[in-house]
Amino acid sequence: MSVPTRPKITLWEFFQSLGKTFMLPVALLSFCGILLGIGSSLSSRDVITLLPALGHPLFQLLFTWMSKVGSFAFSFLPVMFAIAIPLGMARDNKGVAAFSGFVGFAVLNLATNFYLTANGVLPTSDPQVLKANNIQMILGIPSIDTGILGAVIVGVLVYLLHSRFHTIRLPDALAFFGGTRFVPIITTVVLGIAGLLVPLVWPWFAAGISALGRMISGAGMFGPMIFGSGERLLLPFGLHHILVALIRFTEAGGTLEVCGQPVSGALTIFQAQLSCPETHGFANSATRFLSQGKMPAFLGGLPGAALAMYHCARPGNRHKVKGLLISGVVACVIGGTTEPIEFLFLFVAPVLYLIHALLTGLGFTMMALLGVTIGNTDGNLIDFVVFGILHGTATKWYWVPVVAAVWFAVYYGLFRFAILRFNLNTPGREPDSSESVSVAPATSGSKSGYNTPAILAALGGAGNIISLDNCITRLRLSVNEMAAVDDAALKALRAIGVVHLNEHNVQVVIGPQVQSVKDELDALIAAERQAPLVTA
Repeated sequence: MSVPTRPKITLWEFFQSLGKTFMLPVALLSFCGILLGIGSSLSSRDVITLLPALGHPLFQLLFTWMSKVGSFAFSFLPVMFAIAIPLGMARDNKGVAAFSGFVGFAVLNLATNFYLTANGVLPTSDPQVLKANNIQMILGIPSIDTGILGAVIVGVLVYLLHSRFHTIRLPDALAFFGGTRFVPIITTVVLGIAGLLVPLVWPWFAAGISALGRMISGAGMFGPMIFGSGERLLLPFGLHHILVALIRFTEAGGTLEVCGQPVSGALTIFQAQLSCPETHGFANSATRFLSQGKMPAFLGGLPGAALAMYHCARPGNRHKVKGLLISGVVACVIGGTTEPIEFLFLFVAPVLYLIHALLTGLGFTMMALLGVTIGNTDGNLIDFVVFGILHGTATKWYWVPVVAAVWFAVYYGLFRFAILRFNLNTPGREPDSSESVSVAPATSGSKSGYNTPAILAALGGAGNIISLDNCITRLRLSVNEMAAVDDAALKALRAIGVVHLNEHNVQVVIGPQVQSVKDELDALIAAERQAPLVTA
């Protein structure tokens, strides 16, 4: 049985795949941010004054260790993106792609350093010259700091080189350098040339991003609303990661001097301030794009929507949908993962989702107007405690439960009215709800808790799947025949939603266990495709 050929990737699919790769470094960044937040807050003078026992040297050593370990992701974020992008986008020989990403990033900066040295800019210790040319130490190399955008460009170039050359066949005399070995070699050459161009073209890139940042800043308090609503509106298409990365890691999210160094991007500014002993409090210009803006909708609004859907379910079905709604609320409030709730009403009531997006954006603006300064990425209860409460009243964390309570009431009222007034088929209200809310049991030995053989069958079988990948909550698939994908069966197998992007690409929203489901599907597909060969 031959493996299905892949159709040519579209620009839409490319950006979806690119956005998905951001999640690996961002997940580590979120965890390191929690370590850094706990370590820095529990070693602060204010907390020690309140809880003197925490001033014990052993506790302080522990908290200092947490801060140091947590600062890792911030210190090496660009190189992590340069490695993660080719790793995530490559279909085969992923290890070679990741290795080449590191090679490309290092070579780019070495070539840039060569250009600056040849033109007399380096070596120098003059702070004005360094600042004028945006020169920083990158992996120990004095080079132009291209930040996350430069790392993304490196990652994409390496992915393209890997896709083109990882199966190249060279003449016998050079065969040793062929195949996967050729990828880091061609990467060295291409990125070495690209590094010579960085000092010439980067000022134009930087000017463009700075102009975008000025436009967002010029929008005043509407800037956070545009960002918050835009992220929610892009989420169903899987493109929100691009907007988020732009604000979190580039000049579009602002630039601020922290501990004597210019730092760009809302999240990088926040984490730099966390790790800087000279900083007291966090910049509102950065945190207004971060966790605090999500908290009204995540901690209040969506739980209110879930309660409204529960109350609007048919009385005989409420016990059936209770577990689904509770798990969605837990994923949202504790984990900051909203799709399990959002996809319950996205397709049956798109207008409600639009209102949800606008209210999420309004939450960003409200937090900024109230002067709240809670950072990090997820907007969940953990962020609220670690980066809000533990850092004292200077963060104005006490406004969060107040605004979240208001959002809870607004969401509950809007959702209950809309569901009853327009007879929306939210969970438990379907004409044949007993069929729609039933869930198939998992197969024995399944670590994911899902019936993955049945999911594979509902996707049309291994022969229908061209490629399979996943992001935080959803499977991303390319298929030969979209007609072979059974949406109703997938939903009966506990899929939260099914998104058809075009004639060959579909996404199945699973939830937090999507990685385990994807791994089990990979094993089943490999076994099914191998079976005919074994029989033969």
